[in-house]
Amino acid sequence: MSELDASGAEHIGPTHLSAAPRPLTGSAREIPKATLVQLRLPAPPAGQALIKSAYVRQLRLRPDEAHAVRDHLRHTAQAAGEVSGEVSDELFDLLAEFGQQSQPSLLPPPSAFVDIPVPALKAFGDALVELRQRRAARLAADRAEVTAATASTDPQGLAQQDVRSALVAVRGLVANTQATPLGMLNLERLEMVPAGLERGELIATIPLAPLEETAVSHKEWSVRSKEFTSIVTDSLETVSETGVTDNTELSQSTSSQAQHSNQFNVTATVTGGIPVINGSAQSGFSSQDSKSQSATDSTKHATSLTKKASSRAKQEHKVTISTTTVTGSEETSTRVLKNPSQVSAMRVDYFSLMRKWRVRLYRHGLRLTYDLVIPEPGAGLRRMHKELADLKGQLGPFQFALPHSDITDEIRPGESQPHFRVLAERYGAVVPDPPLAPSAPQFSVAAPSQDEGWHIFTPDPLEVPEGYRIKTLNLWFATTSKTGSENKFSFKVLGTPLYIKDQEQGEYGPMELTSGAYGKFMLYATGKVYISFEMINNRNTTIRVASEIEPIPTQPDPDPTKPAHSNRVRDKWQSDVWNLLRDAAQTQYYERQQDIATKSAALQEQIEQVDTLTLRREESEEIMKGVLRFLLGPDFAFMPPEVVDAFVKARVDLEHGIGFDENGLGLDATAWATVREHEDVVRFINQAIEWENVVTFLYSYFWDVPQSWNFVRRLRHPDANRQAFLRSGSARVVLTVRKGWEEDWVRFAEGGFKSPPTTPDSQYLTIAREIAAYDDRNYPGIPPANPGRTAVRLEEAVYATSKDVLGKSANPVTIRVDSSKDFLVGAQVVIDSADKTDPADGRVVQESQIITAIPDATRITVARLDRAHDGSVTPFAVLQPGTKGALIAEWNEYTPSSGTDIEIGSDLDSGA
Repeated sequence: MSELDASGAEHIGPTHLSAAPRPLTGSAREIPKATLVQLRLPAPPAGQALIKSAYVRQLRLRPDEAHAVRDHLRHTAQAAGEVSGEVSDELFDLLAEFGQQSQPSLLPPPSAFVDIPVPALKAFGDALVELRQRRAARLAADRAEVTAATASTDPQGLAQQDVRSALVAVRGLVANTQATPLGMLNLERLEMVPAGLERGELIATIPLAPLEETAVSHKEWSVRSKEFTSIVTDSLETVSETGVTDNTELSQSTSSQAQHSNQFNVTATVTGGIPVINGSAQSGFSSQDSKSQSATDSTKHATSLTKKASSRAKQEHKVTISTTTVTGSEETSTRVLKNPSQVSAMRVDYFSLMRKWRVRLYRHGLRLTYDLVIPEPGAGLRRMHKELADLKGQLGPFQFALPHSDITDEIRPGESQPHFRVLAERYGAVVPDPPLAPSAPQFSVAAPSQDEGWHIFTPDPLEVPEGYRIKTLNLWFATTSKTGSENKFSFKVLGTPLYIKDQEQGEYGPMELTSGAYGKFMLYATGKVYISFEMINNRNTTIRVASEIEPIPTQPDPDPTKPAHSNRVRDKWQSDVWNLLRDAAQTQYYERQQDIATKSAALQEQIEQVDTLTLRREESEEIMKGVLRFLLGPDFAFMPPEVVDAFVKARVDLEHGIGFDENGLGLDATAWATVREHEDVVRFINQAIEWENVVTFLYSYFWDVPQSWNFVRRLRHPDANRQAFLRSGSARVVLTVRKGWEEDWVRFAEGGFKSPPTTPDSQYLTIAREIAAYDDRNYPGIPPANPGRTAVRLEEAVYATSKDVLGKSANPVTIRVDSSKDFLVGAQVVIDSADKTDPADGRVVQESQIITAIPDATRITVARLDRAHDGSVTPFAVLQPGTKGALIAEWNEYTPSSGTDIEIGSDLDSGA
């Protein structure tokens, strides 16, 4: 227990925070960032070979169409009194090869289109569209309508498709050649440094009257709603590190906010080695310093991001002060609050403590970028999801659609046994053979003699088998009469008109009782058939009844002379066989369902239970694969068919990629030369591009073929980035050209990706050289784009301005500046702006030189000056770049902490 007096001087006084604490630079957090600037340049007269080649392929030229277009253009020009020279004969011959050659590997390479003007290709396309429209109109006149069933193969339908293909290709050529693929990527870094604590908002206040002592001890406690977030820090160059951090950490909160914003970006999801990317306005090449538009856009994006992150951290962090005793797991401390003053009231105020962060945005590099769009970047990774969807599509209720009529003992064409046995083998069932016809029932009996009057004799019944009926019934009997002429016998069959009267003896039959003469007695009778006889004066009487039976028909033939289509016996056999087949099929089905469910679960686990690093690596590999395919065109193959054939001959396990693990290679010189055909090109692309900094903009699923929309938009994955990758219909890939490779890349890309590369348009080369030179001047000695964390302290840049007017000089030059503080002898300085050019030759005046001396506080001496500089109207800049890069913005952010501040009678009007 502790007591507080009115002044707080003796026991607990107000907490005094340092007015200006030094930032803890050793605790700096860094987040890589980049700003992409698309260059706006006029369309070059040459180059763009890949776009031109793709355009010609999209025309889908047919044999002789190129020559038909040539004749049409010449005829049109002659009719107009003009000379047709826009499309050369060399171009017609080149295009004719596309109509005559069907194998893509034998078509002219993209490099063949380097020097072909875009207007010539457009003129050819416009003329082709006109000729194809005429052909389609002629076919339409010959045949007014085409049924839907034949539309896909009908000449008119194919002609309309040719027209559409040409129209789309021409429009694509115009759009794609007007947009330059070159851009700039400003490599940046967000640095966040703890800069002390500051008093935050009022949490609670406890008033005490004079001499008042609270009856209930005061408990100071806080309920902190801390969200602990699992973090996975992934780097393709290092291992994957997993940790747990408090949400009050600004750098992690900023990264989470960036991911959150990225997932809600409807236009495009950004992926790549740099976690925070923003775009800037399209422009021509200009200085990328702190005053540039890209720096302004980047600053706005970064400040908005950190403010949102700070706000989210504050919302998720709560501190509560209460005088109520609460049972729970909180750690509590109890104090007795007493006001010792007899005349004055007092008030105890509780304030939150906020952690202050100094946030700086550095720009530390400039890279040339090359844009291209690839379709279906996640197509290769969707295959497992398709397999899973196919497996799940096989799950469902059991259905047995076999008709009873298909169960027959016929031997069908292509089968070697009765069809019901084929079905039994198919479903793994044991079924009975068709039932054989049973024996017809009959009886032969001796009737008892009868002297006294009529008597009725009923022998045992005829047992008609189930499913059968009486077809015919024949009677034979023989008898004699009682001795004496007056004792003649009589014989009747009850139920029939048969009556033999007053006979002495005789043998009778056969008599068909089922005929019309006898009233069709017992015709079609089933089951037990009883026949009763009535006799008198009979001796030695024998009776024989024989029947003929037939199956009971269920589908009789309209012609009564023909057998029925079906009968009860066969129906019962078919029903019994059908039930056996169904039971066997159901057993097979449930076994398959269990197997499918097991495979689905295993495949689902294989899809979802993958570490984040592997997911990102797989996505990067798919992007790289797509880039190679669409950069190098149809002539390029990762594994040419000739090499695959050679692998097969060498007994390579193609399915598992196992073959070259023995002493001998197993390939001849020809196959080995084919393998190495694209070796130089692939090596160049891997070296010239900073694949760790490639930026990918994933576009929505509806940029894919419409037939796939329903499947793609239902794809789900627990990793949000992988889900966005799988669902993307196309992707804009911004290739970051490695420092020092800018000019080589422009020559290579604009020259149709051939080796050796051709000379591209001069303005493209100029842009590449300017970007490389700007990076060399403004960011010397700066770590790579993705620097590793080291113990080396990064130094800040030093900036000054000069109003001098200086000319070129090969000797040391002293420059008067507003301050030479912090400049170092031997350091490199950047003089003037990249936006200023020399009117004499049009070159940029910005240059970098070495400081040789610092005479005083307002002068520095450099080794020489290669350009003239005029600061009389607008002072020019003198910058000593720091290893941290160029500082383009600085601001402060605040996040909550777990601490609280207590003060007696604070001034609440101060806004604390």
